Amino acid sequence: MEIRQLKAAHIPQIPTIVSGYQTAEIYQVGYSEADRETAVTLTLTTLPQPVHKRFPSLDQADLERYTAVPAKGFSFGLFNQETLVGVALAEPMFWNGSLWVWEFHIAGGYRGEGWGRLLMTRLIAQAQTAGLRTIVCETQNTNVPAIRFYRRMGFRVEGIDISYYSNDDLNSDREVAVFMKRRLPGGD
Repeated sequence: MEIRQLKAAHIPQIPTIVSGYQTAEIYQVGYSEADRETAVTLTLTTLPQPVHKRFPSLDQADLERYTAVPAKGFSFGLFNQETLVGVALAEPMFWNGSLWVWEFHIAGGYRGEGWGRLLMTRLIAQAQTAGLRTIVCETQNTNVPAIRFYRRMGFRVEGIDISYYSNDDLNSDREVAVFMKRRLPGGD
């Protein structure tokens, strides 16, 4: 297993490792707005039965947009010989010193072995070397395994978007976008 710089030629392989997750819990989103206070809450709730969420396939437009991202030097792949089994596709936004992680996945058979931690550690080191101040990830209130992983890696919830996916994201059968950030030492 080896972590290497991702190249544009690897982009077509990403859909083979973007699978989904299984969870027995979700973060229920609460939202209230009034003149004197607006509140958004996340409350961990146990589901009656575990659910398996499959991510939709990346479409051709996403893959085409992603092709230019590796050349920016902040994207890495985890390889088992020449097979891509993990990806950290990230793009710097120098105007505000942030690194946006567009895709972060480990193939199913490689999860739980520390590869995600190694891949994220590499991404963090690259961001620090470049003098960036924060790393931003987006996940869903239903993806408790990802939220827990990011927290173990030093991220914290810094934003909730209740209409990121649709105008009905707060409905119980929908997902709400959760933005997590890891602030980096030395960043202003």
